[in-house]
Amino acid sequence: MAKLIIITGGARSGKSSYALQRGEEISTRRCFIATCPVVDEEMAGRIGKHRQEREGRGWHCIEEELDLAAQLARSGEYGLVLIDCLTLWVNNLLFQAEKGDTVFDEQNMERECTSLLAAVHRHPGTIICVTNEVGLGIVPDNPLARHYRDLVGYCNRLLATSADEVILVSCGIPLFLKNMSITKR
Repeated sequence: MAKLIIITGGARSGKSSYALQRGEEISTRRCFIATCPVVDEEMAGRIGKHRQEREGRGWHCIEEELDLAAQLARSGEYGLVLIDCLTLWVNNLLFQAEKGDTVFDEQNMERECTSLLAAVHRHPGTIICVTNEVGLGIVPDNPLARHYRDLVGYCNRLLATSADEVILVSCGIPLFLKNMSITKR
């Protein structure tokens, strides 16, 4: 059964850099699953910077916007899989539902998280999931943005409950919120 590490924090807090560092300490056989779609030039630039950060550091990269559980199931040869990020994954799921003129609610989110957690538990290595802590800011001014914020918070809570470690990165500094290896003693 895999070890699950959740790394959260605000935008530009250093969480992705910290996740890469942790991943490199865990295994030389590592896979990076990117969830971010290229939607415009500015986003393409951000993705390019993230790719540069991983360049030459031994990461195999897979782009998967929606079906993280299936992709994780195909990644059993890796001792470490880093998923960056759950926040965009939730965005992608919500967008896909809206394109299909369907509602993506907490039941759907729970089903997706349950599927992802099942894949995590079947994986033989360590899984790191990066996500944003979106609930610490202002309340969004429209229903869709509030719904998105709530779904991300629910996703984070569901996965953190099953995680071995939960780390909040603030100002580039990792703060350990949950560490099962310490609490099991």
